Amino acid sequence: MKNHLLQLIILLLAICSGQLRSQENLKMTSEVNFYGLTKTKPSFLNNILKSKPFQTSSIESIEADLQILKNLPSIANAQYQIDTIENEIIINYKIEERRTALPILNFGGIRNNIWFSVGVIENNFRGQGDLALAYYQNNNGRHSGELYYKKPRLLDSEWGYSVNVRKWASDEPVYFDEGTVEYLYNNNGIGGTLIRNFGLNYKIEFGGTYFVESYAKNEDPFFGESPGPDNFSINKGLAKIEFTQNHLNYNYFYLKGFETLITYHSVFSFGVNDIFNSFQIQNRLFLRPSKKLNLAFRLKLGISTNNDSPFAPFVADSHFNLRGIGNRIDRGTAQAVLNFEGRYTVYHVNHFSIQLVGFADSGTWRNPGGQLGDIFNSDQFRQFIGGGLRINYQKVFGATLRIDYGVDIVDKNQRGFVIGLGQYF
Repeated sequence: MKNHLLQLIILLLAICSGQLRSQENLKMTSEVNFYGLTKTKPSFLNNILKSKPFQTSSIESIEADLQILKNLPSIANAQYQIDTIENEIIINYKIEERRTALPILNFGGIRNNIWFSVGVIENNFRGQGDLALAYYQNNNGRHSGELYYKKPRLLDSEWGYSVNVRKWASDEPVYFDEGTVEYLYNNNGIGGTLIRNFGLNYKIEFGGTYFVESYAKNEDPFFGESPGPDNFSINKGLAKIEFTQNHLNYNYFYLKGFETLITYHSVFSFGVNDIFNSFQIQNRLFLRPSKKLNLAFRLKLGISTNNDSPFAPFVADSHFNLRGIGNRIDRGTAQAVLNFEGRYTVYHVNHFSIQLVGFADSGTWRNPGGQLGDIFNSDQFRQFIGGGLRINYQKVFGATLRIDYGVDIVDKNQRGFVIGLGQYF
């Protein structure tokens, strides 16, 4: 009995002691100062940090704010110092800013398909964390481009918005029972979204796009008649809603944590009264088991209205999911794609670093009009493995030169380079 009473007293003392230390840890903040800023506005930082003037702060909240600063595209690194004056504290952040205007340069190629894109992206437009993007893309001589602007937060509210204008043109292989037909595909549209933030880790984005989609056969007349319509065009409206849960933490070019993106699209075809729905979940996970090693995983699962159409929404493509497979190699109405990368740093001096990368890209699709079990059909499964190089420059956000070479483990003729700026995922 005495032993139990003694243990209870010790437990109560420990709890009280912890509460007292917690109370002592809480201090009134009189000032929050930022040193080293050249472009980022202090008002923008004050809006997103938890520790604010004339409110109580703790070491835990200040440490959390430090990681929030490190996660911003405009900040390469940050440190803090606390000055205590009587019962109040002054928080001083020493900021190492980086350039956020980054050229867009992507290149890829396999036999009979070469594509590249050039442009610029600014991740800290006007010093307020806004994103502005403009690029041009050439895909086998066909011209595409986009203008995009996103303001994640209006003033100190939880609301934001985005707007974009996009032109997309490409050669699209379309698959019929009689054979494959090459089409010239065009998609021109304008859209916008509203953004509702729930703190810093969660947000919902909803909006729509009006676009015109057209296909025209691209065939050699000497081969005679081929399946499918010669050309067609249709006006469409897209409504979408996206949910993002972001718990990624940055330490220069290293990443830890996870992110989940859930997207629902509904497309209405004017004049046809046809509605097409699609749903996709993307998860990214990053581990750092050692100082120089970063492991990265991405899983994409998608399903859509199962129309028996050669123009299905989910594609097998070097740009997006399987490095080395080429441009629009396959299409489906459901997909499962898993990407893995092991990034190992072999050189890191000052702001430069070099990483060697080994990767494995796997994917499978449901045929249009087929059964969901098609996804588990070995004939639908594609597996690419390969290696690459990352050259990072930490003074500029996203300044990573990426070179990858992937090979199909079953069909060694399916192989190719994918080159670009920024990590693949």
